[in-house]
Amino acid sequence: MKKTLFAALVAACGLFAGSSFAANAECEAKAVDKNGKALAGAAKTSFMKKCEAGAGAGAGGSACAAKAVDKNGKALAGAAKTSFMKKCEADAGAAKK
Repeated sequence: MKKTLFAALVAACGLFAGSSFAANAECEAKAVDKNGKALAGAAKTSFMKKCEAGAGAGAGGSACAAKAVDKNGKALAGAAKTSFMKKCEADAGAAKK
């Protein structure tokens, strides 16, 4: 009886957590520094929180990231990117309501 209950519990957890495992795997793959080395410690923890939060936001976050380019087609960086992303995500959130 205990084995059956345990198996049912594990199966139920798998159904609810399936999407977070996929997002986690994607974030793990992206957790590298500019030299291609895997992040570790606080840097990895910070990166994973941001990445998983972005994955939870759905396609809106990635759509905004894809649009974050200047008039010459170069990717935005720094304050310009931060400002653009904040406005884009706010607009995407307002459009969903």
